[in-house]
Amino acid sequence: MDVVELHNRTVRNFAELVADVADNQWTEPTPCSDWDVRALVNHVVGEERWAVPLMEGRTIADVGDSLDGDLLGEDPAGAASSAAREAEAAAGLPIDKVHLSYGDEDPGEYLHQLAADHLIHGWDLAVAIGARPRLDADLVDEITPWFAEREQIYRSAGAVGAHLEGFTAPADELLAAFGRDPRWTPALEVIERFGSAFDAGDLDKAMSLVTDDIVFESTSPAPDGTRLEGTDAVRAEWARLFADTDDPHFETEETVVLGERAVVRWRYSWRDASGDRGHVRGVDVLRLRDGKIAEKLSYVKG
Repeated sequence: MDVVELHNRTVRNFAELVADVADNQWTEPTPCSDWDVRALVNHVVGEERWAVPLMEGRTIADVGDSLDGDLLGEDPAGAASSAAREAEAAAGLPIDKVHLSYGDEDPGEYLHQLAADHLIHGWDLAVAIGARPRLDADLVDEITPWFAEREQIYRSAGAVGAHLEGFTAPADELLAAFGRDPRWTPALEVIERFGSAFDAGDLDKAMSLVTDDIVFESTSPAPDGTRLEGTDAVRAEWARLFADTDDPHFETEETVVLGERAVVRWRYSWRDASGDRGHVRGVDVLRLRDGKIAEKLSYVKG
């Protein structure tokens, strides 16, 4: 596939996804844990805005800080559409070298970099807003061998996460090479953030991820545990758990998400009076609502 066509199709696909973002979705989480939907779109629009002067032969110093900060304004979809059209036009400009931050680069290589970023971030955006990912087979087939030759360079520069294993479909394998979990959903993001907060003993963070009418069923006493309803009661129970446990550690072993329901398999450990570590293993059966955990039913082995 011609590299200009490759670039322009991925740019166009991303712009179409931005047009599908609902007004209440701009602050939704994405697979890029540091970015919500708006920050993700702003990043990609920034790349498109940079592509125009760079493909015209200008340097990083020429552009300066003119493209820093928020590029979306009051009309994010309109800003993205305009930037995409300009980037598509710039991709076909005749130029011998593009002046990038690490040195001069062939324009074809630069356009491949942009196409890969648009393809992967397009998936990020699609799963964040519940849209159909645009991982067309021919685009995946073009990017996969190109990225395979550069994967370690990307990883050593900190541009991608660890390569995830266990996937066989070509699109999933490419996402995994970029450090993405093809199973990611907004619900999974909330659950992972909750697990990290629980492990850190960060009660404020954990409570920010549950609904006001949260229902929690503890693992004891047998046979039914204790049922607590509402943030005050649940917060007090978890505060007691953290206070009464020496060096607690909460480790997620597996998470399975199906829509607004999820099962989390976990291991909870602590330091006992002898200095040794004890542990129990169990599962949480979760129900989510409006991006927060509404029900946490806990069960333990033994």
